[in-house]
Amino acid sequence: MFWSVTAYDNLTASGLDNGQPFPSLNQMDKPAQNSDGSTDIYFGPESPGSGKNWIRTVPGKGFLVIVRLYGPKQAFFDQSWKPSDLIKQ
Repeated sequence: MFWSVTAYDNLTASGLDNGQPFPSLNQMDKPAQNSDGSTDIYFGPESPGSGKNWIRTVPGKGFLVIVRLYGPKQAFFDQSWKPSDLIKQ
């Protein structure tokens, strides 16, 4: 399975113009993983620190997040696995 997470401008539905080459993260980026194999992704205008998976947002601008799964495994279809909700910190 291949996954991608992208931040979009909530008014225009286009990729969030955040100064990064792409407002996204995917497996090709080789994101840091937790010891259990899960991946945390941080959204915000400031980097959460070195070694963190971060998608920059724009202060005062709303955004939405789309998770794409390519070739998902059975666990997705039988709902024994689902992506976690976004958590505001």
